Amino acid sequence: MGHLFGARVLRLRTGLGMTQKRLGEIVRVEHSRISQIERATGAKPTLPLAIALDEALGADGLLVDLWPHVYRESFPDWSRAYMDAEAKAAEIWAYMGHTVHGLLQTPDYARAMLSMGRSLKTKEQLEERVDARLARQDRLNSLVPPSLWVVLDESVLMRPVGGAAIMRGQLQHLIAQAMKPHITIQVLPFAAGAHPAMGGSLNIATAPDGTTVAYTEGADSGHLVEDPEEVKGYQVTYDHVRAHALPPETSLDLMRAITEENDRGPTRSQRRRLAQVVIQQSGGGRMLGGGRGDARRRPRP
Repeated sequence: MGHLFGARVLRLRTGLGMTQKRLGEIVRVEHSRISQIERATGAKPTLPLAIALDEALGADGLLVDLWPHVYRESFPDWSRAYMDAEAKAAEIWAYMGHTVHGLLQTPDYARAMLSMGRSLKTKEQLEERVDARLARQDRLNSLVPPSLWVVLDESVLMRPVGGAAIMRGQLQHLIAQAMKPHITIQVLPFAAGAHPAMGGSLNIATAPDGTTVAYTEGADSGHLVEDPEEVKGYQVTYDHVRAHALPPETSLDLMRAITEENDRGPTRSQRRRLAQVVIQQSGGGRMLGGGRGDARRRPRP
């Protein structure tokens, strides 16, 4: 599909009598990047670049329609269907038990995570997957972004993926993202104990027409749920997890505190003290009843 995409770009460009250099100037990339795309070498085009090429070459949506198929080759079969649903969703709700959600990962964190994949075969494939993951984040910066609500297990914040420096950058990015009006981040503390979403991650995506799907994922497998009754069960599970997470404001305070301790790593006594501060800030016993209580932002039944 990468070769097909490149061949279409080449045909459209030469049909207009346009040089690679001129096309690069129009879409704001180096002309060598245009050459890579036409020969299907190097990193695959991002969605914004595919849109820019489509407009510059007058492709009438052809290149944009081809783009998902170009990236489809880079991901396991079990993740593709959910990514299609996520790309159209107006609301996205997620619980992440082991890693930062893909829509909130920094490039360095994403590369460190994806490099651990057992299905990874080449460095080129790694970069393709990183590019594709980052391209998914473009919707969060669009004029009409989806509403994103993510609950992160506390262990996600404590595990230095890629090393201390990369993790510090990731934590800073989470804090910045949590300040945006359409993004909510909560932390599920260790003190919450066992919960029904343990063992993996849970995503719920709702399309503008109200159609909702659920997606569960482990290290080497994923499962897309489309049956309305089953999806409703996962929505109840998510509500349970979110209710036991720290309130968004307290979660933000916790992320800031962990960021400050990240370079040297908190000691056990420091983490115990930090937990006590969090409990006091959240009102003691009210900690397990966290959340903003905004019924309008709950997953639809």
